[in-house]
Amino acid sequence: MKALVVDDSAVMRKVVIGALSRANITDVDQAADGKEAVDAVGKAEYDLVLMDWNMPNMLGIDAVKGIRALGKTMPIIMVTTEAEKGRIVEALKAGATNYIIKPFEPATIIQKITEVLEKAKK
Repeated sequence: MKALVVDDSAVMRKVVIGALSRANITDVDQAADGKEAVDAVGKAEYDLVLMDWNMPNMLGIDAVKGIRALGKTMPIIMVTTEAEKGRIVEALKAGATNYIIKPFEPATIIQKITEVLEKAKK
């Protein structure tokens, strides 16, 4: 299983990668903004993307749209402080599969990842 963690904060990427490792996902690439994420997805196959919303160069919501425009169908989980209901709906309409609000407990992200991956198998 290969994942991409997208966040402009190196510390947050490390936290998310730690949670992924607890879910036995250890093949993880990183991107610091939405543009890097779209470029990475265009060059490699991922089973899962975890995407922040607020980043320089390209917002996470625009990166989700860009990834979907490439025809990629892997699950994308938004991991962000953007907790407004309208933002959540916007992310889901753009192609995000699920949403996690920061700060989160590691168990929460592991549960969401497991749910999303199980649903993707069906």
